[in-house]
Amino acid sequence: MPKNIIGFVLIDAPHSALNNAGQDVGARTENTVVVKTIRRGRSVYPYVSAQAWRYWWRTALQEKYDWKMSPIVRDSKVAFTSANPFEYPDDDVFGYMRALKKSDGGILTRLSVLKCSPLISVFDHAPTDDFGVMSRHEGDPVPFEHQFYSTVLKGIFSLDLDRIGVFHDTERTGFKNLDTKYVEKEEIKSSIRKTAASRENGAWRLPKDERVKRARETVSALAYVYSTTKSSIHLTDVTPKFIVLAVIDGGNHIFMNITNNRHDKPVINVSALKQVMTDYGDDIVSDVYVGRQEGFLDEISDELDSLDIGGKRLHVSSPKSAIERFADCISGHME
Repeated sequence: MPKNIIGFVLIDAPHSALNNAGQDVGARTENTVVVKTIRRGRSVYPYVSAQAWRYWWRTALQEKYDWKMSPIVRDSKVAFTSANPFEYPDDDVFGYMRALKKSDGGILTRLSVLKCSPLISVFDHAPTDDFGVMSRHEGDPVPFEHQFYSTVLKGIFSLDLDRIGVFHDTERTGFKNLDTKYVEKEEIKSSIRKTAASRENGAWRLPKDERVKRARETVSALAYVYSTTKSSIHLTDVTPKFIVLAVIDGGNHIFMNITNNRHDKPVINVSALKQVMTDYGDDIVSDVYVGRQEGFLDEISDELDSLDIGGKRLHVSSPKSAIERFADCISGHME
């Protein structure tokens, strides 16, 4: 079974417009920008796309941990990165697809080892329409509208520890990360030498210290993600205010349903958390780290502190501390 880091997060968004869907052509004014929402029956749920969340994440890795990002090349209507996971850690973690001439390796694809959901409101909430005007010029004012919301967003993610820093050349979509002809290109050969990658059991593998570094920094960057969308008038801290982290022997995300949906507030079901940790105790191969910001979900503080999960150590602290302490244990779960 694959060994995965799994994480569950709640992000407080009390006055936010974090991911816009563009212009509303049927609105009262011509300049109307709406946020992204989904519907379940008559209920409306604001959300942030997984692509936007990953963009914040990638930016934090570049700015906080000085990741050297893979250059993007635009060719007509197609854009692609260098497809060089030796040199560029974002090609490794976030995946890529690049179509080359058959003589150069053909179509190369890498499934992202970092998988995540959209960030979706934990309760139904119709966005607020805000009306404004541009009037600092001569003549008639120019009306405009935009939407924002007040909610808490829920998201999950996983990071495949067995595949980070490991690159295959098998003829299988998503797993043909490299090609025997492609690795003969001088730029790729140079990157292989520079990173001291070796070929083992039909796959290229980076040294353990580099694979651990990439995994640790990927998780650690969660404490530094930020959004600039509508930040001039709706500045929102998008770092987690509640987080659960663990390493599991398997691919399922067992923490996905530990939140109860209510019309007015998020509720962490501590009994549900205990249940999945008990049911999957043999599959959870690490301690479990829970982070909660003081002032957020204070009502579950005592219940979390007294939670007994029989044989599994539960560490409760602030979100940033939980992220840092969990990152420190990652190396023990990588070969």
